[in-house]
Amino acid sequence: MIEKTRRICILGGGFGGLYTALRLIQFPWESSKKPEIILIDQRDRFLFAPLLYELVTGEMQTWEIAPPFEELLANTDIRFCQGFVSKIDLDQQKVQLENGQAFSYDRLVLAMGGETPIDMVTGAAEYAIPFRTVNDAYHLQEKLRVLEASDSDKIRIAVIGGGYSGVELACKLADRLPERGRIRLVERNDMILGTSPEFNREAASKALSERNIWIDLETEVESIKANQISLKYKDQVDTIPVDIVLWTVGTKVSPIVESLPLTKNQRQQIITNVTLQVQDDQKIFALGDLADCQDANGQKVPTTAQVAIQQSDYVAWNIWASFTGRPLLPFRYQALGEMMALGIDNATLTSLGITLDGQIAHLARRLVYLYRLPTLEHQIKVALNWMINPIQNLLSSL
Repeated sequence: MIEKTRRICILGGGFGGLYTALRLIQFPWESSKKPEIILIDQRDRFLFAPLLYELVTGEMQTWEIAPPFEELLANTDIRFCQGFVSKIDLDQQKVQLENGQAFSYDRLVLAMGGETPIDMVTGAAEYAIPFRTVNDAYHLQEKLRVLEASDSDKIRIAVIGGGYSGVELACKLADRLPERGRIRLVERNDMILGTSPEFNREAASKALSERNIWIDLETEVESIKANQISLKYKDQVDTIPVDIVLWTVGTKVSPIVESLPLTKNQRQQIITNVTLQVQDDQKIFALGDLADCQDANGQKVPTTAQVAIQQSDYVAWNIWASFTGRPLLPFRYQALGEMMALGIDNATLTSLGITLDGQIAHLARRLVYLYRLPTLEHQIKVALNWMINPIQNLLSSL
């Protein structure tokens, strides 16, 4: 009797999903028991999100930070399927796609990430631009090109959210629009980067000040219109003209995750145990933005890229272990530090007792992210491009 090939379905091709798939194929599977691995994502490209800001300034190209899945997985046994998940049947262990395709599974990995809640205030959905995807970056690029080509004296931009994304985006925009840019950073709390190390916060404050970026603290957005934004500060509402509003605040899970009959927290994140299995079904693993995870030491882990990458190692091991009769490992999170771009050729870094800022931090950030790119082949292609580009630029200037 021929034994049925087991299947692992991984939903979401971000850090959690793609890196889980790549890790799974590194384990020593017996050839007769090697499972089929299917990676499903609605987009055709992986996105290395921490480098998305470099598209705004032209420091990097799309292929470097967002390579196609087909290219990344070309020499692997991982099957990629582009499609939108319309239903997950937990009883039948089946995933249904909007295009009619359906896949049964023996193990399911939920790694679909989060979405930006763009409907939090009146007019935001119509007039604000989120900054989470390559298409968001393209949308911003197009609006900037139109404004730069106009005869407008100033280009007025409001960035909503004083967290990492808002600060990085504001600095990049200020460097792209040095003379014409009028950048405003809006934060509802009394400081920017509230969860950041003090060194990073001070470096960011200095970078924002040097770029003449206006910071509105303890300020909320009342409404957004086509060419204006209304801001509320201490019960007083001011309406100011604006050309672009960028929304970097908040994360929510997708509707398909909300609909699953699994134990969730108030933010609708799926609660996992320390092995990253969901509490209600041991055949399902959840990681990244959609998971509420406490590690083996009882610490609540943040929803960041470095956490998702670390979780992917454990998810891959635990799936392999569950198939091969080995013990599952409890997730242990190691905080490796934080990095932040603060404009072109400028960054800040805190890691394992080391603090850097300026160009050396920019170089360190680039090298760390180069190492974290998903495959060795892609790392080599990007590294060669980084080495060749300065030479080409020098030759073209002669």
